[in-house]
Amino acid sequence: MKAWHYALLVFFGGCCYGVLSTFVKLAYAAGFTMAEVSGGQYLFGTILTWVLVLFIKKKKTHLSFKQTMKIIISGIPMGLTGIFYYKSLQTVDASLAIIFLFQFVWIGTVLEWIIYKVKPNRNKLISIIILLFGSVLATGLLASGGKELSWIGLGWGMLAACSFSAFILVSGAVGNQLHPIFKSALLSTGALCTVFILFPPAFIFHGEILLGLAPYGLLLGFFGVMLPPLLFSIGMPHVGPGLGTILSAAELPTAIVLSTFVLHETVTSIQWVGVIVVLFGIFIGQASLFLKRKYVRPINR
Repeated sequence: MKAWHYALLVFFGGCCYGVLSTFVKLAYAAGFTMAEVSGGQYLFGTILTWVLVLFIKKKKTHLSFKQTMKIIISGIPMGLTGIFYYKSLQTVDASLAIIFLFQFVWIGTVLEWIIYKVKPNRNKLISIIILLFGSVLATGLLASGGKELSWIGLGWGMLAACSFSAFILVSGAVGNQLHPIFKSALLSTGALCTVFILFPPAFIFHGEILLGLAPYGLLLGFFGVMLPPLLFSIGMPHVGPGLGTILSAAELPTAIVLSTFVLHETVTSIQWVGVIVVLFGIFIGQASLFLKRKYVRPINR
């Protein structure tokens, strides 16, 4: 695969996360709680991923107990991201919550600089500035004239940004010798355990709730648990966590588009301009991959 192919996989992984807010809103409208939605998402998503594991070669799933636990533990920030983000949505508007979450764009680059000593180049710095500006436009915050800020919501949102940055970082640094599906299953298992420890899954023992939750859990599990770790597992080792965080910013325009056509929410012209700016920022961040078309060496840690 060429370098830009790996970049596209990470880009689509970010798009998957942009799908989640629409389905979460639909689940909330149907009367399900945050604990039920989060638990259902990781339960069904983890099951779907392990079903795929049955179809891969066993030689690509051989690990020692220590190695297995290392990857499972690496799935903790994946589970925490959903919990923190959904908690933020309980106290602030979605437009503010997603701005807080979008701080992962620069947090991931800073983490890469601190941990791997990879200093961001000019393209990355310009891309981050464009992405942050575009995200503010796309959420309509400027058009609304400002809103009352909840410090609790800000705290949860920033925690979500930090945990998402950590997940992007570890997904490209562990288990790269494994089949991406098996690695994704282990990461999902770690996320599932995290969610179930923090929110005991009482809904499992209520058949009516479980059946009603199943359609939402399957959709959220597919787009939020199974697919993104798989795409990140394939692409992230080749693009790096710094560039990976920029590509993952595709979440925002995806969320805006779906809210318009699925939830029938009103999106202003300024917000559409913001979406275009975000897409431009993503292109600037990885323009060298498309123009030079060089292979990127995988990160082996």
